[in-house]
Amino acid sequence: MISLEPVAVPGAPLARRNPVAKLAAGLIFSFLLVASLDPVAPAIAIAVELALLPLFGIRYRVLARRALPLLAGAVGILVTLLLFAADRTGRVLWEAGPLLVTSGVLVTALGLVLRMLAVALPGVIVFATTDPTDLADALVQNAKAPARFAIGALAAFRLVPLLGQEWQMLTMARRARGVDAGRNPLARLRLFVSTAFALLVGAIRRGTRLAVAMDARGFDAGTPRTVARRQVFGPADWLLIVGAAALAGGALAVSVALGTFRPLIG
Repeated sequence: MISLEPVAVPGAPLARRNPVAKLAAGLIFSFLLVASLDPVAPAIAIAVELALLPLFGIRYRVLARRALPLLAGAVGILVTLLLFAADRTGRVLWEAGPLLVTSGVLVTALGLVLRMLAVALPGVIVFATTDPTDLADALVQNAKAPARFAIGALAAFRLVPLLGQEWQMLTMARRARGVDAGRNPLARLRLFVSTAFALLVGAIRRGTRLAVAMDARGFDAGTPRTVARRQVFGPADWLLIVGAAALAGGALAVSVALGTFRPLIG
């Protein structure tokens, strides 16, 4: 079952920071890293993220479990680029028939994989240390987001774990009716597509019912809403944002100093 609840130690120094501050720090840190295509800057950024992980109160094993889809995607990107990249410049590292791996392809693939991990990990850390209700409250109070948007996003966020349960129920129900693909890969693909379509239809129906129920309870009213949980945005939260920008800028500065900086544009 998918779980989106925070897994950090509540008293950790960075875990108790304002949700908007953590979200802004993660976005700034990720945005600056997109400027370079070289593998040095994202590698430094990943090292910094892992070094700061104890300050967020997250264990490395928990982060690895949460980031498992990212790791699987990184392996897929690496293999795809090594096999099908058009640019084969650089020194030949390995050759086997039509398969040719050069230093240029390897550097490009590693740069893309490391950049993807460096950009995505801050988001994983932020949502692993933030309660969804606190995030919605902070968006309304500190980021001045519309209450309808924040509450709707919170409701959708709370429904995400149901998708895993619904997928399991659909799979078990079809298996009970004798619908099984066996070892046929084409049959497995057709079964996967049909199950995903059924899941999508169920999600749309559930979302529609939820929207009608929320409108009936006054969530669509234009009157100002009261605040039950005050979210304080203090100097420490500003320091977190500035620190994230400084660390990302430092990683890019090291890349420029080493001569490996490759701008995204130009």
